[in-house]
Amino acid sequence: MSQESKDIEKEIEKLEEVYDTGHEIGEQNINPLGLDLHNPVFVVSALLILLFVIGALVFPDAASNGMTAAREWIGESFHWLFLSAGNIFVLFCLLLILLPVGKIRIGGEDAKPDFSVISWFSMLFAAGMGIGLMFWSVAEPVGYFTEWFGTPLDIAGGTEESRQAALGATMYHWGLHPWAIYAVVGLSLAFFTYNKGLPLTIRSAFYPLLGDRIWGPFGHVIDTLAVLATMFGLATSLGFGAQQAASGLEFLFGIDGGLQTQVAIIIVVTIVALLSVMRGIHGGVRVLSNINLAFAALLLLFVLIAGGIVAFLNNAATTITGYVQYMLPLSNPVGREDETFYHGWTIFFWAWWISWSPFVG
Repeated sequence: MSQESKDIEKEIEKLEEVYDTGHEIGEQNINPLGLDLHNPVFVVSALLILLFVIGALVFPDAASNGMTAAREWIGESFHWLFLSAGNIFVLFCLLLILLPVGKIRIGGEDAKPDFSVISWFSMLFAAGMGIGLMFWSVAEPVGYFTEWFGTPLDIAGGTEESRQAALGATMYHWGLHPWAIYAVVGLSLAFFTYNKGLPLTIRSAFYPLLGDRIWGPFGHVIDTLAVLATMFGLATSLGFGAQQAASGLEFLFGIDGGLQTQVAIIIVVTIVALLSVMRGIHGGVRVLSNINLAFAALLLLFVLIAGGIVAFLNNAATTITGYVQYMLPLSNPVGREDETFYHGWTIFFWAWWISWSPFVG
């Protein structure tokens, strides 16, 4: 082994050393009603969410206008940051594959995975895509092709070029970039928890920058923001999912797909999710995710049979070609003229993925 290789091995060994912080995990927690909650993160997060919900219920129009204005301002002011961050995350993940540091095993050299590859993939699929993919995988390319709300790179709709661009842009929104965002957060949580001995919280990823200050106000703010981002990301996913399910019930069975039906769906989903969490990852989340993946496989089989394998393969080839062809132009934040598509779709998705990343990670 060359001296350079030995030096690299030593650096990797240093990276794997457990931090000696003098902080006991859970020492700031409180236990009301037998629950294990972090103080003050839980209290502050719960109060802020409660205030937001009450405000939205009492002043729905003002809340809607305020959130719309805030979203538009963020999109106008920070669109370049969202897109650049997504690109950086992809490049970072590619570098981890190529660099020696990517050989670090989560949990240590002797660590064994708790789940099979299928179960791990199914949980990623259910958490990372889930019902959103079921809806947008059809709505997005159709919307782009028909010029419903902007088109990728302002390509005129209804043409063969727009068909390829529509499929490629859809894959762009659900391909490497969102999974890179999830991977960075997931790797950060896993590495600092299972290799460095820190709590399974977002603040742990900031230990190299903040040191022991993560146990104080800085860390509380970081975790509170992560909780709020996750809740709003969950609200987005659950809201879209409830609308989709309600529309399906109305179309198939004539059940009114209005607000009452959507609320009922949200309540049912919340109860199922709560029961799943109470049963733990092995007995709840894993089982539901495996069932979800099985249904997805059945849907894929139905599409293959009903649509034809040849047509499926042709569309798959068109999608991959469009993805490769348009990835770089769609990743460029400079000089974009397709503002409706760029802000209304890409920036919206990137904000959604980032807010969803603490949960998926």
